[in-house]
Amino acid sequence: MEVKPIKKLKLYGFNNLTKTLSFNMYDICHAKGLKYSEDYIKYIDEEYNAARLTKILKEVASIIGAKVLNIAQQDYDPQGASVTMLISEQHVQTDYPDFPDAPAENIQSEAVVGHLDKSHITVHTYPESHPYNGISTFRADIDVSTCGVISPLKALNYLLDAFYSDIAVIDYRVRGFTRDLTGRKYFIDH
Repeated sequence: MEVKPIKKLKLYGFNNLTKTLSFNMYDICHAKGLKYSEDYIKYIDEEYNAARLTKILKEVASIIGAKVLNIAQQDYDPQGASVTMLISEQHVQTDYPDFPDAPAENIQSEAVVGHLDKSHITVHTYPESHPYNGISTFRADIDVSTCGVISPLKALNYLLDAFYSDIAVIDYRVRGFTRDLTGRKYFIDH
């Protein structure tokens, strides 16, 4: 399927502030041998495959009130997965010949997302095992980045519950500035 650009997207509630919620989730397992270590990695790889991660990110989009424009997902060999989701604050009419009037949240392109609208959600997983000492770890890096009136903070509790982690490193930052009608600068909108 050829990916065609969406017609100009009207920016609703656009305010030039980028709000990004970033997670690094870690799960740590001490396996009693090579077989248990391999079983752990297999379990993690199945539990957090691209299809399940896509389901989690779709729920995040729903929680924050975003519409899904495009999804790129990939499982890796020997293990790991990535999902990138392009989101918007509103429904977008597309000119994809295969989906002439489909709501944008129903479109899933097989193409890699080459550019982003004003918002995106990504997750990358990194399961691994030490070859000798039985320590196996799983890391998931998640970014929910929005502009406009939607906020990634609405998904905070859901993301903590969606990944069964031993350690979570959470970072929230607001970048840029916006102006009101009088020209006054604002560096945060909440």
